[in-house]
Amino acid sequence: MKGRKEGHRALDDKEIIALYQIRDENAIRQTEKKYSGYLTKIALNILGNREDGEECVNNTYFKAWNTIPPSIPTVLKAYLGKITRELSIDRLRKQTSRKRGGTEYDLSLDELTECGGTGDSTQQSADLSALVELIEKYLKNCSDDEQDMFVCRYYFCDSLKEIAEYFGVNVSKVKNTLFRTRAGLKKHLESEGYEL
Repeated sequence: MKGRKEGHRALDDKEIIALYQIRDENAIRQTEKKYSGYLTKIALNILGNREDGEECVNNTYFKAWNTIPPSIPTVLKAYLGKITRELSIDRLRKQTSRKRGGTEYDLSLDELTECGGTGDSTQQSADLSALVELIEKYLKNCSDDEQDMFVCRYYFCDSLKEIAEYFGVNVSKVKNTLFRTRAGLKKHLESEGYEL
């Protein structure tokens, strides 16, 4: 009976990573047990479709299995979230290469175009890492709430309603905060010589 109880104990991230390293398939079960809700939310926010979202989450487990090792993530949750986000965005791009839909991902991208076009330019693509650095530099000077709302909206693609609930404010407050943050970001990018 003791062994059975231990089998149901939730493992911490170090223990889960150790299972990946020794190629124990229980790593995937433990990852699913601990992070399926979190990963599904990311995928659904981007894709807006449960079936596609679940497939991306399952592909996340597969990719984690194939990349740990050699990668040893310092923060497993962030590592898995990044994989899910990338897989979901890739899937959405393939599905909607002709036309953008109405998912939270699409809506958040539309809002960000105010800061600098559509991002289709070859030059902008080549300078992506410089752009990321400029955005990070700008966000460091924002309040914690502004940073967190920005990340919730534009990285995790949370809806305005979800962000409002998380911060305990109304949707209008979230919209205004994000609008001011985007306007400040646009001004910052222009002052740094980034062509918009």
